[in-house]
Amino acid sequence: MKKTIVTDIDGVVLDWEEGFSIWMEHHGHKKVEGYQFMYKIGDRYGISNNQGHKLIKTFNESAAIGFLPPLRDAQYFVKKLHEQHQYDFVALTSLSLDKHAQALRERNLKKLMGTAFSRVICLDTGADKDEALARLAQKYKGCYWVEDKPENLVAGSKAGFQGILMEHGHNMNAEHDGIVVKNWEEIYNILTNQAVTPAYTR
Repeated sequence: MKKTIVTDIDGVVLDWEEGFSIWMEHHGHKKVEGYQFMYKIGDRYGISNNQGHKLIKTFNESAAIGFLPPLRDAQYFVKKLHEQHQYDFVALTSLSLDKHAQALRERNLKKLMGTAFSRVICLDTGADKDEALARLAQKYKGCYWVEDKPENLVAGSKAGFQGILMEHGHNMNAEHDGIVVKNWEEIYNILTNQAVTPAYTR
């Protein structure tokens, strides 16, 4: 079987937070103090979680979603894993069920990552990934699963994936059974057996 990495996109491959922050500021919303340690958008902006979800959905279905920058060093190392080490990437993202938003996501990934992604699976905005991961495990069980939301990482582990958590302020103290990394260089080193000592669950 071809070497495959199943990965979340926002906060792992693309810098969704950067794009959303600019969009929110443009619409008059400012973050609260200590926002970087909060996961829920409502908490970050001092609004209700329901309003936060609506704003996320509006942003995810806007033209801006097609122009997100890569997260940290993702562009270089995702392409390197694909082009030099023959890794295939499968995206599982709770972006939107809107077809236009999905097309923009695929175009964004292709522009930045070339042909690295063979599949882009889009769930509804903010949807849980348990069922989708269970279905993907029928084909990709044992492969690495990269996420930034601890609950989804645990769901992947239960489905039979090897979990890797992309570290952010909001997930630093979460409990899970995955490997913690700060960037894609650390993932690259793990996959290519370079000398690296990743942090494990605290």
